[in-house]
Amino acid sequence: MVSQQTDEHMSAPNLPDLSIIVPMFNEEAVVRIVLTELRRRLAEIGRSYEIVCVDDGSTDGTGGLLEQEARADRGLSVVRFSRNFGKEAALMAGLDQARGSAVILLDSDMQHPPALLAEFVRRWEGGADVVNGVKMQRGRESVFYRASAGVFNRLMGASLPLAGASFDGASDFKLLDRQVVDALKACPERNRFFRGLVAWVGFRVEAVPFEVQERAAGITKWSTMKLLRYSLKNLLAFSAAPLRLVASVGFGMLVFTVGLGVWTLYRYARGDSLAGFPTVILVELLFGSLILTSLGVVSLYVAEMFDEQKRRPIYVCRSIPAERRLRSTDSSP
Repeated sequence: MVSQQTDEHMSAPNLPDLSIIVPMFNEEAVVRIVLTELRRRLAEIGRSYEIVCVDDGSTDGTGGLLEQEARADRGLSVVRFSRNFGKEAALMAGLDQARGSAVILLDSDMQHPPALLAEFVRRWEGGADVVNGVKMQRGRESVFYRASAGVFNRLMGASLPLAGASFDGASDFKLLDRQVVDALKACPERNRFFRGLVAWVGFRVEAVPFEVQERAAGITKWSTMKLLRYSLKNLLAFSAAPLRLVASVGFGMLVFTVGLGVWTLYRYARGDSLAGFPTVILVELLFGSLILTSLGVVSLYVAEMFDEQKRRPIYVCRSIPAERRLRSTDSSP
């Protein structure tokens, strides 16, 4: 299916070489800054291009500014969501609309430096199917968030041992060849983890290191709690590591229980048994906590499965270019 879609794309006329996807949420302050810089950098590359901006349900003037820019620039397409569906949905909407032979994704706040677009394209022209922007340093982050990100990246890396994936310094700043885009669009899940899926589909990957830049304007929309919820959702959507951890703890407690039982019987046989009330209380508390924690982890996965089975679309568009009015990723049952 993927190769057929790619062949159809190659035979279609008047398609751009490059598609640039820029998700935005309440980024009124940077709209014109990032578009001006992108156009300048893309003109230097010298290939045909389009820019696809996805307004993820902004409540400020982001959508209006994008539509103004689109009326003056036929190479700019704007997709506007009916509400905020989140970054993963915005990335998917961009992939659905992108028509280029290669697709580049970057943040709108300029922390992903557009100056590297030419290097991404050069690597693609040299045969790379995926070009990953890898953070050399993470910018301004709290110690707690940096540590949490490290734990998350290691858990995600452990979930893809066969792919040799590493999520250290990972970002959504990427170039994807058309065949990679088609492979991602063929993945049916609704709860998506973009970075994980890119690693899972494989293909030839090259890395380009970059330093996270300061925001061009405005403030970040990611609070620590929002980032933690985003990380937890992606972990549940893409990795079975928490379930494996629960199973491992369960087997460990089984071994502990057997050992405790043998030790207790031994002390009883010697007539040297201890007063059991405190021990019983502690063991009950320990096992009760483990059981409730395990049920909580399983419940989170059941909730994810329930969400998948409803088969609702990943996003709903409020406004989309009339000439390319596509449905979101196959929402048929």
